[in-house]
Amino acid sequence: MMRLIGRSFGRNSVELSPLLHMRGPQISNMKHFGALSVFLLICILYIEPGVSGTSHPKPSCRYPPSQWCRSLEIAISCNVQKQCMELNATRTNQAAPPVSVTLYYESLCPDSRVFITQQLFPTWTMLQDIMTVTLVPYGNAMENPSASSPFICQHGEAECRGNLIEACMIHLTGPSAFQIIYCMESAENVLNAAQPLYAPAVSWSSVDACSRGGLGRQLMHAYAAMTRALHPAHTHVPWLTVNGEYTEENEDKVLSSLFHFVCRLYKGVKPPVCTGAQVRLNRSFC
Repeated sequence: MMRLIGRSFGRNSVELSPLLHMRGPQISNMKHFGALSVFLLICILYIEPGVSGTSHPKPSCRYPPSQWCRSLEIAISCNVQKQCMELNATRTNQAAPPVSVTLYYESLCPDSRVFITQQLFPTWTMLQDIMTVTLVPYGNAMENPSASSPFICQHGEAECRGNLIEACMIHLTGPSAFQIIYCMESAENVLNAAQPLYAPAVSWSSVDACSRGGLGRQLMHAYAAMTRALHPAHTHVPWLTVNGEYTEENEDKVLSSLFHFVCRLYKGVKPPVCTGAQVRLNRSFC
């Protein structure tokens, strides 16, 4: 799933493949189900036939195995309470937080563009169920008190324009942002590629107005604050933090193979692609 500033990239974050573990309400429901199973099982064991004057035979199982643990009633009717409780415990233990990758970059930096197009986006496409991505398009820029040019960028005004467009894409287009930025960064001309790639629900005019107005400056100021808050301070771009931390060792592993690094770092059940399953990447949306 991909998390972007101001929006949740859901998996659109970004942020393609089914989850292999239970989450959120599912886990909560299974916990309640497990507790109820124990209670009812104890009741069944301690109530002898004939105490109430009437004995009731257990209903026959009318459900396929795939639905036996769907509800407590079905589990009891199929006499699989214990198995479903064990399955619940196994699945709960398999849950693990996703690997969080944050990229501090510049829209026209050659190294940033290579990393986004050849490593970050392909890896996220295959592993978005076990990783989140946050994009911070600021890099080595500096804030400028001048009202006409509020930022100074390493690769000139064109890069500041690109940073602002991508910041507004992230803020306005939500789930489509990472795909749009990937298409921009993989194009021969980053700025020329931006206009035809707006999300269907967001017009290019709104993105353009954001990048040229106060909203764009506010977004860029927030990215500047995030970049200045890095510890240790960034010395180059692309600069990556993994689970909120930067180390040279992790950077070497990430730049060598982000895909294998995320697969190794994830503590939960690995998706099939981590163990060699073939996945075809779709780039036809550019």
